[in-house]
Amino acid sequence: MARYLVPLIFGLVGVAILIGLGTWQMQRLAWKEGVLADIEARIGADPVALPQTPDPENDRYLPVQITGQMGAQALRVLVSQKQVGAGYRVISPLDMGGRRILVDRGFVKTGEDIPAPPEGEVTITGNLHWPDDRNSATPVNDVAQNMWFARDLDQMASALATDPVLVVARETSFSGAPVTPLPVDTRGIPNDHLEYAITWFSLAAIWAAMTGYFLWRTRKTAKGDTA
Repeated sequence: MARYLVPLIFGLVGVAILIGLGTWQMQRLAWKEGVLADIEARIGADPVALPQTPDPENDRYLPVQITGQMGAQALRVLVSQKQVGAGYRVISPLDMGGRRILVDRGFVKTGEDIPAPPEGEVTITGNLHWPDDRNSATPVNDVAQNMWFARDLDQMASALATDPVLVVARETSFSGAPVTPLPVDTRGIPNDHLEYAITWFSLAAIWAAMTGYFLWRTRKTAKGDTA
């Protein structure tokens, strides 16, 4: 009996642990979906005036409406769009009268010219953002050649003489074609909990099947049937 009991206990404990991990990932999935729904609701809320001192935590994704005159300089941040290909995010300064901030105007394909800024006062509706574009493989920004690989706010603000505050445009009072707004959304926020849960549940099923097979083989061996 002992020859069955030990592998049976081992198998049951392993299955229980794996099912527990899968269940935990399903709970994490429900939590993450709630977080993403809250962010989406915040992104799409009615815009407000730009806070005097935006907070990276409390004001992340805050919808704002800003008015000012756009500067002539434009930084190019290399990005890639699915089904479109490589291009740049266009970052320009906006003078709001006594205050200059950064505006992510949107996407333009490589090879296309960035149009001159519109004349006069413009109005932009968008979202405050503190992007985290950089990882260990991201190259260093080439400021001299205006080739940027990440939206490093402090460095961009230094280059354009603005506050380190970024508004990602959603709508503008002017046509910036061929630059098109690339609004903030939740697509860049990872949510892999369902895949993890499927992996753990699959491993639990495999573990259970292997335990059952081992017990079956042990029983056949005990009976002298090794065929």
